[in-house]
Amino acid sequence: MLEQGVRRCPVPALVRAVRPKQWVKNSLVVAAPAAAGRLFSWPVLAELALVFALFTACSAAVYLINDARDADADRAHPTKRHRPVAAGQLPVPVAYAVGGALAVLAPVVAARVAPPAVAALLAAYLGMQLAYCLSLKHVLVVDLVVVTTGFLMRAVVGGLALGIPLSRWFLITTGFGALFMVSAKRYSEAVRMTGQEGATRALLTEYTTGYLRFVWQLAAGVAVLGYCLWALEEGGVAHTSLLPWRQLSVVAFVLAVLRYAVFADRGTAGEPEEVVLGDRPLAVIGLVWLAMYGLAVADW
Repeated sequence: MLEQGVRRCPVPALVRAVRPKQWVKNSLVVAAPAAAGRLFSWPVLAELALVFALFTACSAAVYLINDARDADADRAHPTKRHRPVAAGQLPVPVAYAVGGALAVLAPVVAARVAPPAVAALLAAYLGMQLAYCLSLKHVLVVDLVVVTTGFLMRAVVGGLALGIPLSRWFLITTGFGALFMVSAKRYSEAVRMTGQEGATRALLTEYTTGYLRFVWQLAAGVAVLGYCLWALEEGGVAHTSLLPWRQLSVVAFVLAVLRYAVFADRGTAGEPEEVVLGDRPLAVIGLVWLAMYGLAVADW
C-alpha cells in the first residue's frame, strides 16, 4: 500500500524532503545588502529574491542527495528515520534524480541571469557540500568548517550579486556566528545521542562534548568581539541621530548570543531554525537588534 501511495503522488514527500523549514537559513542572502543599507529598492529586492531561489534550489539538491545516500543509516536514527526517503515515502532513485537535476540547473540558470561570481559561488557550494556528503563529514574539524562555510557563502552571495564590498568585520562576525550555531548543534546532537545506538553522524562518537562546548564558546566570543569592533570603529559614530545606534546594537547582539547559548548549554540547540523561530524571547531580542542595526546602517 505504501509503495502504491508513493507511485500515485510522490510530490508531498518530495516537498518535505527538501526541508522548507530550513529555507530560513537562505535568508542570509540579504545580510550583506542590509549591512550596506541597500535593501530598500525594488530592483535590489528582485535580485535578492532570485538569489534566494537559486540558493534554495542548491540546498534542496544537497538535502535530496544526502538523504538518498544515507537512507539506510537514517532508518536506524530515532528522528531521521521519519525523513521521507528513509521512511520509504520517496524512492531513492527519485531523490537522486531530482537532486541531480537541481544541482545542474541552479548554476546554469545563475550563469545566465546573475553575475558570474554568483554562478561560481553556487557551483563551489554544491561541490563542497557534495564532497561533504561523500567523505568530508567523516573528517574531524573539517566537517565543522564545511558547514560553517556554507552559512558564510549564503551571507556573501547577496553582496556578490549586487557588487557590494564585504568588510572584514562582516565576514568575521558572520563566519564565527555560523560556527557558534553549527558547533552548538553538534554539541546538542552529541548530548542527545550519548549512550544511544544508531547515530548516523559517526563523528559524534569521536568528538567529546567538552571539545564541542569549547568550540561553540570560542566561536561565540569571537563573533561578539568582531561585532563590537565593527560598532566601535572610527566612522561608526552616529552623525544625524540622537542615539549611537551602532554602539547600542551591541547590547541586543550580545543578549541574542547569550539567549541562544542557553539552548546550546542545555543540549537543545539541535535545529537552529527551530530555536530562532520557536523561542519568543529570542525572537523579540532579534527584532530589537534588527531595528537598532537598521537605524545604525541608515545613519552610517
